[in-house]
Amino acid sequence: MIEIDSLYCGYGKREVLKDLNLHLEPGEFVGILGPNGSGKSTLLFAIAGVLPYRSGSIRIRGDEVCGTTTRLRARQMASVPQKSEVSFPFKCLSVVLMGRYPFLSRFGGYSQQDMDKALDAMEQTETIHLAQRMMTEVSGGEAQSVIIARALAQETEILLLDEPTSSLDVAKKIQIFDLLGRKNAAGVTILCALHDLNLAALYCRRLVFLKHGKIVLDGFTEETFNDENLSRIYETDIRVSLHPVTGSPQAHFVPGLDRVPESSDHRPVWREEILSFEPSDC
Repeated sequence: MIEIDSLYCGYGKREVLKDLNLHLEPGEFVGILGPNGSGKSTLLFAIAGVLPYRSGSIRIRGDEVCGTTTRLRARQMASVPQKSEVSFPFKCLSVVLMGRYPFLSRFGGYSQQDMDKALDAMEQTETIHLAQRMMTEVSGGEAQSVIIARALAQETEILLLDEPTSSLDVAKKIQIFDLLGRKNAAGVTILCALHDLNLAALYCRRLVFLKHGKIVLDGFTEETFNDENLSRIYETDIRVSLHPVTGSPQAHFVPGLDRVPESSDHRPVWREEILSFEPSDC
């Protein structure tokens, strides 16, 4: 479904992803994990065709992403960003209908089928009561749920999710991931970047860990999610035990109240350098 080979990608002169290789089979539910700045969002941007890559290749069902049109990519993949990017006073229903864009004829408007698909997606995400509300008048969590509904209305084979539930409360997170689990069981391939280790372990069958722009660990959740791997990758003390109901591995973080950060010796130097900057340097 997704084939990534020798991928190099970044912003300006800054290289973020370095010689990255990743293959996903149809119907997988894969979690992308790793510390801040490891390249999770960059990877999703590159797959979606939003961020051009410098070298290597990304193929969706054999077609190179950089050689396909926006409309074709929108028929193949739907994306959910970390935060709602809609800042204009659109009705929530109108935002969800945007997910039907790939299916519109050049001169045609939304059909009854498009409307039905949009309303169905809002019902699935329990946002139907927001249909006539403006996106600028709902909470951050409600807006994010509407964006998720938009992606579902798109009815693609692939979902690319970047921290899709970070602004949602606990109950809503579980509801959305239960919904994603059902979509995955129906054949949708899901690639999801997450910071919530335990949520990833509950729902993702395969985990890919990034660090410094490279894949440092890739495998089934029950094989990769352990004390040693997590403590090494996140550079903090983490213990793993089994969930009392599902049996999935779950992480427990050990407080380091007496631990002095390794970089503390360098802080005065950094502060001196920062304070020596002239306003014109910023």
